Amino acid sequence: MTDLSCLVLSCTLKRSPAESSTELLGSQVLDAFRDLGVTGSIERVVDHDVSFGVSTDEGDGDGWPTLRQKMLDADILVLVTPIWMGQPASVAKVVLERLDAELAETDDAGRLLTFGKVAAVGVVGNEDGAHHTSAELFQGLNDVGFTLPAQAVTYWVGEAMQAVDYQDLDETPQKTAGTTEVLARHATHLARLLKESAYPAGE
Repeated sequence: MTDLSCLVLSCTLKRSPAESSTELLGSQVLDAFRDLGVTGSIERVVDHDVSFGVSTDEGDGDGWPTLRQKMLDADILVLVTPIWMGQPASVAKVVLERLDAELAETDDAGRLLTFGKVAAVGVVGNEDGAHHTSAELFQGLNDVGFTLPAQAVTYWVGEAMQAVDYQDLDETPQKTAGTTEVLARHATHLARLLKESAYPAGE
């Protein structure tokens, strides 16, 4: 058991309570963390009316500050996105744009507030592009200060140009379930190490 916590941000385009393959994969990721003693929650970004922008608070009913506080309170952040036209969903890109503001947020030692946090990614879709999508999210998350563990992505992609979604499957494919477990195990291990030994402050 650990005292670590995780926030899963589901970047589905569907508002609750609509069923979502992205939400399903995100829930499975969270379950894998819970099996390791990591507490946490999953949030659909579209349910929070997050504004476009690159600041920590765009005002006027912006839903990002609430999600940002949950991110700051967590040790691990997982972005889970569908693939659309070979790209991360627009919601995921909005999240990355809002995270850009963290480059200006530091602690008393001058370190980014994200420096002690671990990030991982989940991708789902009925077209190819999982590697491209995860690469885009990896770069953005790392650029704003998150640390990525080995094999920090779990994904499922169905046959291209077909109508079968992840949530339509009778059971979770063994390969996807296995990569979800690896993601959770490695992210938990890395988060524990960072919590015990923070990155050094600059001179």
